[in-house]
Amino acid sequence: MQLQQLQILRELGALGSVTAVAEALRVTPSAVSQQLAALQRGVRAPLTRKQGRTLVLTPAGEALAEAGAAALDAMAAARSAVDEFEAAEGGVVTISGFLSAAQALFGPLLRELGSGPDVPAIRFTDEDVAQSDFPALTARYDLVLAHRMEHSPPWPKTGIRVLTLAAEPLDVALSPEHPLAQRASLQPSDVVGERWVTSRAGYSPDDVLRTISAITNRPAEIVHRINDYGVAASVIATGDVIGVLPRYTSPGTDAVVRRPLQYVSTNRMIDVLARPENLRRRSVRLTAEALGRVMTRLAR
Repeated sequence: MQLQQLQILRELGALGSVTAVAEALRVTPSAVSQQLAALQRGVRAPLTRKQGRTLVLTPAGEALAEAGAAALDAMAAARSAVDEFEAAEGGVVTISGFLSAAQALFGPLLRELGSGPDVPAIRFTDEDVAQSDFPALTARYDLVLAHRMEHSPPWPKTGIRVLTLAAEPLDVALSPEHPLAQRASLQPSDVVGERWVTSRAGYSPDDVLRTISAITNRPAEIVHRINDYGVAASVIATGDVIGVLPRYTSPGTDAVVRRPLQYVSTNRMIDVLARPENLRRRSVRLTAEALGRVMTRLAR
């Protein structure tokens, strides 16, 4: 039983297919299958089973994958002891961020970290995925900026650490000329009958709009589905529709006004997801702490 085999088993449980595991670990699917077969020969209980055209973990496989994650963490702790001794503050740190967080945080993070030989070398990627797909990104990046609605199910507790950056309210956004713009706050009954621009299903604005419809027992008239908040704001500014925009991370503009929505939980959590072994690296921790400072200033 080798650590590489345990890592492959864990990634199969997290990512759901041999192909996805191969892509994440930068090996061939054949190599993944060979390692799984070698691991299976060392234990009696079946570790995987076919489910349609995909390979999934059995309960025994899930138990071994969880134990393997602890073994990987322990090995990372051993490596980290050397890293801490050498005070390795530099090194490459990979970060993925959903679009609005990337626009609001990536640039300020670089300014916060500064430059020099002891500063982590940051590598950014934007990954705009549905809430359920964020945990899998921790297989490919050191830090994953993720969002979920405050009332939605929490992130997985096994194999992932969660650092909360902010609880960001989502506000109703309107043209300044819209009659509702004169009010200090709004209620679901005020806005449900309007024409809407919202996001695709699985993203925060659509979650809020579906809650509005459920509370008022009325369907909302959705005219546009746009995930980019800058584009959505430009459409809202015409006065033809209203929408929902995050308070801190969507682009600021005088072309729209924002009003808080009462009697609805509109907070979306902005979290950093990471594998435990990655957070043992000093460079990753320094970067996560800098992200926290940047987000605190933005929320003020």
